Amino acid sequence: MDIRKLILLSLFMMAVLTVPALAGTESLYGKPELSAAISGTNEFDPGDEFTLPVIISNNGLNTVIQLTPFSLSPPDDPSLAKLVEAGLSAGSAPVTVKSESQQIGDIPGGTSTTVNFIVKIDKDAPAGTYDLPLTITYTYADWTSNERDVSENMIRTGYLTKTETMHIPVKVTSDVNLEIESASSEHLNIGTEGYLYLTLRNAGHEKATNAVAKLVQDSSSPLIPADGTIYIGDFYPGDVANVTFKVSASDDAEVQTYPVGVYVEYKKANGETADSDTETVGVPVGGKIDFAIISEACVAHPGEKAILEVTYKNIGAATAYNAQSRISAVDPFTSSDDSAYLGDLAPGETAVARYTVTIDSEATIKQYGLDSEIRYRDALDNSQISDTMKLTVNIEEAESITGLIVLAVVVIVLIGAGYYIYRKRKAQ
Repeated sequence: MDIRKLILLSLFMMAVLTVPALAGTESLYGKPELSAAISGTNEFDPGDEFTLPVIISNNGLNTVIQLTPFSLSPPDDPSLAKLVEAGLSAGSAPVTVKSESQQIGDIPGGTSTTVNFIVKIDKDAPAGTYDLPLTITYTYADWTSNERDVSENMIRTGYLTKTETMHIPVKVTSDVNLEIESASSEHLNIGTEGYLYLTLRNAGHEKATNAVAKLVQDSSSPLIPADGTIYIGDFYPGDVANVTFKVSASDDAEVQTYPVGVYVEYKKANGETADSDTETVGVPVGGKIDFAIISEACVAHPGEKAILEVTYKNIGAATAYNAQSRISAVDPFTSSDDSAYLGDLAPGETAVARYTVTIDSEATIKQYGLDSEIRYRDALDNSQISDTMKLTVNIEEAESITGLIVLAVVVIVLIGAGYYIYRKRKAQ
């Protein structure tokens, strides 16, 4: 046998030996078997909004596989779940599902995939376990057949579409659902302290004990809790509690309504400590207490002791109690009586203060401005100080003694002349 025949024989034997590797593979039995479960905890509080991760698993197996020589393998195993779509709904549960149905793709047998849904529990949801319906739609190969065509092998596959509904259990824990039924403020003005009155209601389902209401400052608000913790005690479902907080408004506040937060810290029936959600309430702030000097400029002369009479007016929005005014006497003024008691001044009311000052004999003839301020107490008996005001004092030249004597002589002469004329006419 020559070398060429030997090579041809070897190639033929190799082709015969490799025929089984060309055989087609076909799964005779099997189908998708889908299941679903939550990844992580399934316990949530009323009012929670969260992402719920759901694992969808395909437990389907191909139990019988057939090898067929000189045929093609079917494109899909019967356990393959194709074009999977999953949608979560609330059903009768007190929740809102914010995610639409989602396209997942294919899930081969023996594998799983995770799909996320955004869920919000109603604030007033009763405690309990609720089943959320999970609807899964997919397509799978129901049957296949090999048909011999004159020119090629051809596979025909029949697909079915199936929809399954599973239930995802979600547990809602009991909680205090805090509601603010009413809110009002009193004596709260710019730069002062006042009261915040709140009526709180437990609209939840938790029998809270050792409840404490707490005030929280908003980062953008000039309201500062001065006394922000009030003990309530038992706070059962449906209970109403009236609480009073002391709040201060900073000097840079304006006349408007500002937010402040409130929540309840309490002990649950199982002994755990919990907090309710923080609720925001608007608190109105009134105008500041302010004063103005409405009297005209005082007049004094070098070297004399003068009484400065000053009229103050409350131009603010609240009453100032036990008001006391004072001036700052600076050169060329000196005073041992630089304060005056004004009493209570309601908005729009005025009061007069009198200060005794001595003016230096070398004082320059000009207009001076003395600082004046008022110390008072607000409605909560806190000591406050007004903004600084300017008291205007004009130092003028004193009239000379010679001038006064001349004026007196002229007056006497006029009186004498008048008397003389009167007597003469009377005699005639």
